[in-house]
Amino acid sequence: MREPRPRRRKLDVVVVSDVHLGTYGCHATELLRYLKSVKPKVLVLNGDIVDIWQFSKNYWPASHMRVVRYLAGLAAKGTHIHYLTGNHDELLRKFAGTRLGNLRIDNKLVLELPAGKAWFFHGDVFDVTMQHSRWLAKLGAHGYDFLIVLNRVVNFLLHKLGRPRVALSKAVKDRVKGAVNLVSNFEQTAAGIAGEGGYQFVVCGHIHQPEIKELPTSRGPVTYLNSGDWVENLTALEYAADTGWQLYRYAADAAMQQPAAPADAHDQAADAPVAELLSDLLVEFQLHRRPE
Repeated sequence: MREPRPRRRKLDVVVVSDVHLGTYGCHATELLRYLKSVKPKVLVLNGDIVDIWQFSKNYWPASHMRVVRYLAGLAAKGTHIHYLTGNHDELLRKFAGTRLGNLRIDNKLVLELPAGKAWFFHGDVFDVTMQHSRWLAKLGAHGYDFLIVLNRVVNFLLHKLGRPRVALSKAVKDRVKGAVNLVSNFEQTAAGIAGEGGYQFVVCGHIHQPEIKELPTSRGPVTYLNSGDWVENLTALEYAADTGWQLYRYAADAAMQQPAAPADAHDQAADAPVAELLSDLLVEFQLHRRPE
């Protein structure tokens, strides 16, 4: 007898950023499990979802395609999805304003929530390395992806030796992004501009540092939020009118620590040939009908 699926948590808004699909560091399987556990009215993909900088036709696992297929299914079923561009998927910025069914591509977003106006954008505009040394940022991205692979090899060997795991990639990333944050004053700058614009909330990604905190500005306090990432922290932001903003951590979710259910037919469909998948995605986005 087939076990019933657990009920999904109903939310008004879910924010996910810095997934980096197409890289070795992406935790696509865990992200898909999380997405299946929630039922948001609005899903904000706040930049760096597909890593175009490091995209390679030689590395696109089925787990990554399953995430894309699931997102298409959510849009087809009525979830409003806002794809906001980041620096790793900046090529999509030329398509800002494009709408495919319930999916819309933009560079920024404003939502009127019961708690106040929320301003969403990725945040790379405040990163001094992006403003002045784009080549260095891209080089660092490739180096970080290599470090992820090296870290997995090291942890595999440590596991065989009965030693605890280490987080080389996270330690390096935290130091580099921490330095960027110190120089550019990322959080305070974002909050200050949001305050000038009359927003009560500013929601970013980019620096891979999950956070919710109130910051003072010349126009009064602004709540700064960062959704973190799905490379190291595995975090998201959730909003419901009755509870306000909450920071979700995959590692702290007891349900996610249980064994995953076997892939269902919908997941397995994402393992089909690329041409067939593209045709199915067009149907799900309601761009054309499936042949009779």
